[in-house]
Amino acid sequence: MLELMFCSLLTILPDYLFRRYVQGKRLGKEITLYSVWFELRWGITSCLILTILLVTTIFYNHPSTSSVTLFFRTVPVLPETNGRVAKIYVGYTGHVDKGAPIFELDNSKQQAAVETARRKIAEVDTDLAAAKLDVRKSDAQMEEAKSSLQQAIDEFETKRYLGSKGAAPAREVERLQLLVKGREATVLAATAARDVAQERVSTQLPADKASAEAALAEAEVELNKTVVRAGVSGQVQQFVLRVGDIVNPLMRPAGVLIPDDAGRTLVAGFGQLEAQIMKVGMTAEVTCVSKPFAIIPMVVTDVQDYIAAGQFRGGEQLIDPQQVTRPGTLIAYLEPLYKGGLDGVTPGSSCIANAYSNNHDEIAAEGTGAIRGAALHAVDALALVHAIILRLQALVLPFQTLVFGGH
Repeated sequence: MLELMFCSLLTILPDYLFRRYVQGKRLGKEITLYSVWFELRWGITSCLILTILLVTTIFYNHPSTSSVTLFFRTVPVLPETNGRVAKIYVGYTGHVDKGAPIFELDNSKQQAAVETARRKIAEVDTDLAAAKLDVRKSDAQMEEAKSSLQQAIDEFETKRYLGSKGAAPAREVERLQLLVKGREATVLAATAARDVAQERVSTQLPADKASAEAALAEAEVELNKTVVRAGVSGQVQQFVLRVGDIVNPLMRPAGVLIPDDAGRTLVAGFGQLEAQIMKVGMTAEVTCVSKPFAIIPMVVTDVQDYIAAGQFRGGEQLIDPQQVTRPGTLIAYLEPLYKGGLDGVTPGSSCIANAYSNNHDEIAAEGTGAIRGAALHAVDALALVHAIILRLQALVLPFQTLVFGGH
């Protein structure tokens, strides 16, 4: 309507003024309701053509869409293990901080596993203390064996000397020689026993203790899994779980956790024709149903490079483009231009968005001619028309919803 009124000022009005003051035709006399279509044919035809061109220029260079939603991320409330609910820490809805418990499963089995692991560690500690005593005992036995060996060597040397003088029988010398060899074997056995005890103290038992501590840590992890905690701070919604219910990670979630930072980015779906116009950094404006009579300045932060309608999964059937019944939209992500711009807008709300192209860099470029620069200036100036339309939509939207929405 605004475009038609603007174009009529440039076409129909001059044509009427020419007919009135140049040709002397008066409204209501020569120009009537029946003859106006012939008398002002040039102005009316030019107005329609100019209006179509103007609307096309505006909607192409400054795209608009009503497919805008303030999406927000949700986190399903699910346990990591099966079990029966023992405690509930929140109601049907409520706010939780990061790390706060939401509900707890029966943990008797996990507590028994933790206690078993702790007993195992205590058992290993007892074995380690006993092994250290065995090391001391082996040291004493080795010293005793060395003393016995030295005594046998002294007796053998004495008897051998006396035997060389003929004062000791050869049989006695041989007996003492065999005794020395036996005492040497006893020393080796005592040394080996000491090494085994020392190896048990320094290697085997510490490894057993480390394994027991790892088993304790694993059991404590399984015990902690019985308490389902909030991964982020947010609002718990539709939490219907109650004490005595059996939960399973493969079943439906017990509730939904909505993070506090959810609903900070608008997702807008523009027509595919705008793929060459939508750029990161474009200024935009939105008005949302949940916050009427308000225009929120936005900026395009990202433009999706793919259209969802063209995606497919590999399978046993061939893809037929005719199966795509609805053409997809070009997804653009909008964020507030100023901090707190989306305050008061309910996450999930539907909105209307306008994006405005900016040709300032191209106009300021050295290679841009005067005619092209003027045309680009005109294109940028036409954003005012679209901005006025958006404000009219924001003004009419509550009445359209409440009065003409079928209530």
